[in-house]
Amino acid sequence: MTEAIGRIQSIESMLQQLSQGIRPQATAASTTASTAAGAATSTDSASFAQALSSAVGGSATPDVSQLSSSLGLGGSAALSGIAGALSSAGTGTATGAVTGDAVVADAKKYVGVPYVWGGTNPAVGMDCSGFVQRVFKDLGVDLPRVVSDQMRQGTPVASLAQAKPGDLLVSFGGEHISIYLGNGKAIDAPVPGQTIQIRDAWEQQSNLTAIRRIVPAGGS
Repeated sequence: MTEAIGRIQSIESMLQQLSQGIRPQATAASTTASTAAGAATSTDSASFAQALSSAVGGSATPDVSQLSSSLGLGGSAALSGIAGALSSAGTGTATGAVTGDAVVADAKKYVGVPYVWGGTNPAVGMDCSGFVQRVFKDLGVDLPRVVSDQMRQGTPVASLAQAKPGDLLVSFGGEHISIYLGNGKAIDAPVPGQTIQIRDAWEQQSNLTAIRRIVPAGGS
């Protein structure tokens, strides 16, 4: 409920800005419309919520023209962006930043792809850093191509005990990189002759060079 009220207040503020940008026309009809706009945008959150509820009619996608009319605002095209935001909110789809859980889920779809040194194409094969780069690229996060550069991205994690799903484990001085899955598991493209696989994390504190968190942490 608190979140819904917050969204309503935010949208009300946007509508007030839009209404201020509408130039009154030199006709009686447009003067009436302008007056109606002022009255609509000066209502409190409860009145706005009622108008919004009536315009949306409980559907996932609001009727923009109906919403505009209910609020006394002309120019329904100006409200299309707000309608799109309301539609996304109604579906419950997360629109925030990528998390470590998303990294883990995407990485797992490449299990079985062969190791190919220098490879970046999953249809042919990938090496360890090519695999890591590809996973993050799938999620809209750009990483450099090689381990020596990847290990400088994001923020450092102090120890393996503090690592979270989606973190990058860099070992042997920057010779290898894998994605931590949590619970002592990792996924990587290991060596020629093998495939991308989930395994017990063989990286230990003694051979870890760095642990890097590129996106907000996943689960425990």
